[in-house]
Amino acid sequence: MPFAFLVVIIVGAWLLMLPAAHRNAEPEPLLTALFTSVSAVCVTGLATVDTATFWTPFGQAVILGLIQVGGFGIMTLATLLALLVRKTIGLRGQLIAQSETHTLNFGDVRSVLFGVARIMVLLEAGTAAILTVRFWVSYDHNPLTALWHGVFHAVSAFNNAGFALYSDNLISVAGDPWIIVPICAAIVAGGLGFPVLISLLRGGVRMKDWTVHMRLTIYGSVFLLAVGAVLFGAFEWNGEQTLGPMPVGGKILASLAGTVFPRTAGFNSIDYGAAEPETLLVTDILMFIGGGSAGTAGGIKITTFLVLFFAIWNEVRGRDHVTIAHRSISSSSQRQALSVALLGVAAVMAGTLLLLMFTDEPLDKVLFESVSAFATVGLSTGITPHLPPDAQWVLMALMFTGRIGTITVASALALSSRPRLYQLPEERPVIG
Repeated sequence: MPFAFLVVIIVGAWLLMLPAAHRNAEPEPLLTALFTSVSAVCVTGLATVDTATFWTPFGQAVILGLIQVGGFGIMTLATLLALLVRKTIGLRGQLIAQSETHTLNFGDVRSVLFGVARIMVLLEAGTAAILTVRFWVSYDHNPLTALWHGVFHAVSAFNNAGFALYSDNLISVAGDPWIIVPICAAIVAGGLGFPVLISLLRGGVRMKDWTVHMRLTIYGSVFLLAVGAVLFGAFEWNGEQTLGPMPVGGKILASLAGTVFPRTAGFNSIDYGAAEPETLLVTDILMFIGGGSAGTAGGIKITTFLVLFFAIWNEVRGRDHVTIAHRSISSSSQRQALSVALLGVAAVMAGTLLLLMFTDEPLDKVLFESVSAFATVGLSTGITPHLPPDAQWVLMALMFTGRIGTITVASALALSSRPRLYQLPEERPVIG
């Protein structure tokens, strides 16, 4: 899987280096094209140049294609790996899992691929239609330009990429509900993951029929969105360079966007370079957690975070087994969640340390950039375009690791687990 994504990245970088892809008179340096290709394929959105003015329509089309390929590849590969992991359990376990989820069947891989493609096309087309009409009617775009802007932002939103065709990203339209709400809806849909989406579309709307995975993903997403919106609005409500100048309705809408966009989408509703330190920290947390598994979102995933939360909660209550929604969570799932989370922390810390070595930027901005890259979010405090080449390589490594690494590690851990036929003598080290 990493090799397949590397091939797409290299092809994308070559296309972006063509003279027809950029407006510079000089041939485009390899580093800028490579950075943009990595960011697009990994559906991140970090950029060292202005997407709206630097790239030609051909270059923007290449970026759009890379986003679509990256998003589709992540959803299908993550879903197929999830099915492969499920296939390793016994027949009884398979029957139980299938009866609980009634959504996915490993027997027909093509149905999974076409299912992902249909959902992506349906949701992207619906979002693009709304955005196209709005751009045409209210922003003085001709029909062709409005269609292009609608399609580009719809694809970028559903795939949680964060690339935009405006120099200030979406700051100038942050108070327009006809643009922000459809984009937020597409981001949330793409971030829920294919297993949850297909279950909902097939009629799985009754909460009592939801699996543990659906409960963790949907309830966790709603909780994080609500808490994030409240904190974002509270910290930036009177910000002179953020929400302060907006009317009350615009502030509420921008606060909603400010909690949806960090769920690995990467669009900007405010200038994060002027945001409060508290806002940056809350955004760091939301970015690191990310969205749902087997979707276009990045981060360690909401299920990973909540499995660890419930493990701690049950330990505090003195329970031997971790239970969620009247179901026991296996110890192997807990170990996988712990491994993914700690490896994510290690990647972010290593990337932050390297960025501090290569730049003179303060810790809060460097940490923000590092988390944004690893979680494939794309939000920036504005320092990315000014980073030296060494620092750009660090961000590219973080984007690739965050996009491919968490899925690969989680799947490898699940597939390599083997039952031990003996038990060693038990010993308890001093904890805490």
